[in-house]
Amino acid sequence: MPRFTASKALQYGVLALAVLMLATQCSAESKPSGPAPKPPPPAAADTEMSADIFIFACGAIGILFSVFLYFCVAAIPIKAASGERQSLTSAASDEELETIYETIRAGAKAFLWAEYQICFIFVVCFGFLIFLLVSHVSVDGESTWDFSTGALTALSFVIGALTSILAGYIGMMVAVFSNARTAVSAKKDGEKGWMESFNTAFRAGGVMGYSLCSLSLMILYILCLFYRGLIADTSGKTDYNRLFECIAGYGLGGSAIAMFGRVGGGIFTKAADVGADLSGKVIGVGGGKKLDEDSPYNPGVIADNVGDNVGDVAGMGSDLFGSFGEASCAAMLIGASCVAVEEAGWTALVFPLFISASGIVVCLIVSFVATDIYLVKKEEDIELSLKIQLFLTSVFMTLVLWPVTEWALPHEMDIHGIPVTPFLCYICIAAGLWGGCAIGFLTEYYTSHTYQPVRDVARASETGAATNIIYGLALGYSSVIWPVIIISFIIFVSFKFAGMYGVALAALGMLSTLATCLAIDVYGPISDNAGGIAEMCEMPASVRDKTDALDAAGNTTAAIGKGFAIGSAALVSLALFGAFVTRASDNMHEDEKLTHKGVNLLSPVVFAFVLFGAMVPYWFSALTMRSVGEAANAMVKNIANQFANIQGLSDCAALDFHERQAYVASGKKLVKPDYEACINIATQASLREMIPPGLLVILTPILVGSLCGVEAVAGLLTGAIVSSVQLAISMSNTGGAWDNAKKYTEKGELNGWFMFRDGTEVDETKFKAAAENGNSGNKCMAQKRYGSTDEAVDIKTWLADIEKSDPARYDKIMNGDEGIKTTDGRMCVYAGKKSAAHAAVVVGDTVGDPLKDTSGPALNIVMKLMAIISVVFADFFMSINDGNGLLHTGGLTSA
Repeated sequence: MPRFTASKALQYGVLALAVLMLATQCSAESKPSGPAPKPPPPAAADTEMSADIFIFACGAIGILFSVFLYFCVAAIPIKAASGERQSLTSAASDEELETIYETIRAGAKAFLWAEYQICFIFVVCFGFLIFLLVSHVSVDGESTWDFSTGALTALSFVIGALTSILAGYIGMMVAVFSNARTAVSAKKDGEKGWMESFNTAFRAGGVMGYSLCSLSLMILYILCLFYRGLIADTSGKTDYNRLFECIAGYGLGGSAIAMFGRVGGGIFTKAADVGADLSGKVIGVGGGKKLDEDSPYNPGVIADNVGDNVGDVAGMGSDLFGSFGEASCAAMLIGASCVAVEEAGWTALVFPLFISASGIVVCLIVSFVATDIYLVKKEEDIELSLKIQLFLTSVFMTLVLWPVTEWALPHEMDIHGIPVTPFLCYICIAAGLWGGCAIGFLTEYYTSHTYQPVRDVARASETGAATNIIYGLALGYSSVIWPVIIISFIIFVSFKFAGMYGVALAALGMLSTLATCLAIDVYGPISDNAGGIAEMCEMPASVRDKTDALDAAGNTTAAIGKGFAIGSAALVSLALFGAFVTRASDNMHEDEKLTHKGVNLLSPVVFAFVLFGAMVPYWFSALTMRSVGEAANAMVKNIANQFANIQGLSDCAALDFHERQAYVASGKKLVKPDYEACINIATQASLREMIPPGLLVILTPILVGSLCGVEAVAGLLTGAIVSSVQLAISMSNTGGAWDNAKKYTEKGELNGWFMFRDGTEVDETKFKAAAENGNSGNKCMAQKRYGSTDEAVDIKTWLADIEKSDPARYDKIMNGDEGIKTTDGRMCVYAGKKSAAHAAVVVGDTVGDPLKDTSGPALNIVMKLMAIISVVFADFFMSINDGNGLLHTGGLTSA
């Protein structure tokens, strides 16, 4: 096939170029070690040119590779080839797939356009506020106006916001473009179906990963170069402190849009998800059946699929873009305050960007392991392949970053009284890199049903929903322990070795594998959508087996991604806190600088606002969770109204796929639900409800700093960071555990664990031991076919026969009023899908939805956005009563 050959040629061409460029750069950057004196540094112009070439080359390679991946995905047709033979059933399924695919795309575009209209208005209004307030500065203890600083900061804010919008749009469009193609790829038989469906979803995720990292890197660097030319005086000397203070607006723009993406997207996706799920439980259709939550006749199911992309793709992309922008700005701002770094020149100042640039190339090279070397050929390969990606990327980044660090940074630095070497900076980066990897895998341990914690939560459903929820909450609280220990260790090491500069480098180290992490994160919702589409189109069981396996691995990687995002947000927030303190200290007496004496926790204003800051995440979470509940309630009511008012909808919804085809063949027309009504409800609710929590986070540091001063803001940020980290981990892992406990139950893995109690005396210890020894799951409940004495069938087939032949007995089994004998002779309660145990885990899953996909992830933005706002407005705060606020609550003195 010519197209395939051309793609392969481009693929290996990009790989060869990346390897060659990275090897050349590393060899050029390596310096002799040991006590021998260092050779004289190259001319400033040469080192600056090397920095330009390295950053732009890495960015260009990343963009080129993302374009290549896009064409790989686009080469997969949704429609069958014109000469290809198809059965009538397959043709009808393909027609339904195309209709659903187009509906999801239209819904995604409609939401993005509605959200971005609000974002554009916000960018204009808040950009003007930045221009006005940031222009009011303190110079030598006197308040004055510097409109050029305000204008440059506002411009960088606008550029950061637009870049964040672009990143979210690219990710969203690629995700909805590739979901149906993943389902189509899964239709192929055997190993080819596994390999191509996985590669489609993974490559689509890579389009966002590499394009986002490359665009954000190059735009930020171009902005730095542009501002350097503007700020330089007539002699050519540049005030780098001022330059990077203005550049901080770039991170603020990215984080502000991420707030709307995360909160608005989170409300949309969970309102749609909860609404569609609840509709499947409370709304009846013809023949006494309940509406299937994945039925194409559930009006909320399309909104649910749109929501997967809105929250987990566009929201996640904007979130991690904000982390990159903020960590880079914080590191460069702190570095510019160090005389040795400034004297070393431009290469040392923009060294934080080298970390991200190297990461693009390393992630690109390692990505071929999943798609071309360690091929996915069966279900067990999927999760392992994704974990190998994360691990190998971290290994190669560890090797690459040492020569980059050694070349770019001066041999010795003094950062606010701490002697620092390139090796110590490298240790800080490596600590963040491997700490992020460890947090990701720990998150998986607490949220994957492969491990004991989630299985314990699922088994707690034996006694109902209450115990399931109690176990889930306990798991969430205990899952905080080790990630916080790791984050604390990273902070201690990096702070000890290189001060706040080290913390910023640790954050960038954790984000250095961002391209791979984004590819894996976006892979999850694409696979989820593919599974939903396959279910709605009632594709063959072999297709749904593949998409379900891809989705299950996606749930695990999504949990890893959330842990990674939370850990990086904690470090980024602390780095921004350091940048805030550094910037505020510029206008203080030498002996009063907070960078020297620190923030006094025993100060009344600091202590009071630590407590106040710790409260803000709870206030924020209350607003977002209530919004999900109200929107889901409105959606369920709308769906109920549709079934009551649209004639024939209930009857069509009661038909299965083959019955619908016969219905159409008889000349009758199927009645479709109004999908757009549910999409509109979720869209309007998310846009309306994202404003109060957004204003809470944006206005709180501005009001606190204006009224109570810099010390109050320091306390506010401290409390918010400490509280947000722990609450975000707990919420995300609790919700993830409940979700996977439900999936564990639906696989039938609880069968054989719950004793049927009919008064017969049974040794419970031996009963549990039998289950632990492998006599559990659907296989232990194989039965003779109903009405037959010889033919053995699996439990699902047996129950389906009973449901048709003896509905009363079927209801008793599902309610746990009749036991089923296992293959080893034990009497057990059925605990698979639609059982009483399943109903209990579904309650936990529904409660956990807004925790893991709305409030929990959005807390990342709470701590980052409050911190970056404080950095941007630090000079404004210092201009009000020497940094003591309008109420004069602090005890600071100016320079």
